Amino acid sequence: MDTRAVVKASSFLILTIISIPTNLLVCCAFLHNRFTEAKLLTADIIICHLAFANLMVALIRSIPQTIAALGYVNLFDDVGCKITIFSFRAFRGLSISLTCLLCVYQAVAISPATSLLAPLKTRIPQYLMYIIVFLYFLYYSTSVMTALNAVFNLFNNTIPPYTLNLEYCFVLHKDYFTYISIGFGVMSRDLVFIVLMIIMSGYILKLLYQHGQKVKSIRSSDRSQKEGRAETKASRAVVTLVILYVVFFGIDNVIWLYTMTISRVTLLISDIRDFFATLYTSVCPIVVITTNPKVQRKLKLVKMKKEAQPTESSTHTM
Repeated sequence: MDTRAVVKASSFLILTIISIPTNLLVCCAFLHNRFTEAKLLTADIIICHLAFANLMVALIRSIPQTIAALGYVNLFDDVGCKITIFSFRAFRGLSISLTCLLCVYQAVAISPATSLLAPLKTRIPQYLMYIIVFLYFLYYSTSVMTALNAVFNLFNNTIPPYTLNLEYCFVLHKDYFTYISIGFGVMSRDLVFIVLMIIMSGYILKLLYQHGQKVKSIRSSDRSQKEGRAETKASRAVVTLVILYVVFFGIDNVIWLYTMTISRVTLLISDIRDFFATLYTSVCPIVVITTNPKVQRKLKLVKMKKEAQPTESSTHTM
């Protein structure tokens, strides 16, 4: 194995080891909460779908990239490649849009009653499932074109210009215009959600600053202070997710814009772009686990049960 393959295998293996267990943990925590308490808050539902989307991205892209780096490239046939590319594009897009939805809802939740966003406090929970279904439909429908161009093998093993090379699959574009059109279409679609995230994050930071100024000048009750701290913590977590996604999205698309200037993209450039396209799947659940009180409570319960088991077994043996 050359140095590039070793670094690639190690990098994607680390992403896989982190992202799959952590995203599963977030999904299971909220699903368990749903069956035990029979209700999930709006933000919880969005985070659960976001964790599922991130989990699918990790399964569909990180694992094949790790295996391909180890030299096993014959993973799929043409149909398998089309399904893999289609699923990756769809779930990665869902990861963007669901992060945006979470950011918008958090901005709405902490906005004052006099805000223009106030009417959305009841509208978003009321139409949440319709919004999520629309996002699934949007990204499924717009991911078909790229998936149709995916193949597992090339004629005469020669890579034609304007081809996305994943080593285990190839996405062909018949000419430069098609390559540019599909690329700019995908970037423009995602950029709408990114811009909206940035605007809402700025609004959240403004509200947090104003809230901090009020807290300094007004002595509030313990209950309101606790509620304020919970809202502040949740808002900061959402802003953190947005900042991370904007950074990763920016790096991904700067690399993509660079590839527009050349007809044949080297494997190293393709690997770096893929890494940043999937990095969010590992970082996002870590932020959720370290900031979400419901997930933390579930972890504490599991830990307490594990600690209680040895005590119970020792009692039975006496």
